[in-house]
Amino acid sequence: MNSLNTKQYTTIVILQNVLLLFDICVNSFASFARQHPSDMLILYVIQDFCLVIALTLLLISFFSTYIFQAGLIQLLYTKFRMTLVLCIVYMILSISLHVWHITVHWSVPLKYYWTKGFYALYSMQRTVAVLYYYFYKRASLRIADPRFDRGSAWIRKQLNIP
Repeated sequence: MNSLNTKQYTTIVILQNVLLLFDICVNSFASFARQHPSDMLILYVIQDFCLVIALTLLLISFFSTYIFQAGLIQLLYTKFRMTLVLCIVYMILSISLHVWHITVHWSVPLKYYWTKGFYALYSMQRTVAVLYYYFYKRASLRIADPRFDRGSAWIRKQLNIP
């Protein structure tokens, strides 16, 4: 990577880490805002917006690689398929949980209301969150691998070019 790409990559990785940290904090501490449903709604909307931004940043990282620009999208997809799937699944689970949580607790914010379905969705979202954090962080760091740069031996090997 040249100096400009290194600066861009560093900025993107720092921003991605800040978004992950924000997501972890909201998942950990959003229940403290339960007595003020409007604050919790704002927090959830910001969290969902940050998830969209995080996915966009990851895709921008993919688009800036030589492999993508050369039209070898299948190589990137096979390398980062699990990360992309987890990003989408986590976003869907988070939005579903937020809508259900706000719907149930808007009128009576401090009432304990955990049905089996809500508990299952909550547990699934938190479990997928751990996988999402791991795979997203790994992908954001692996995309800077020199193999994805111009003319690497790895690309020739993947394409079966001697």
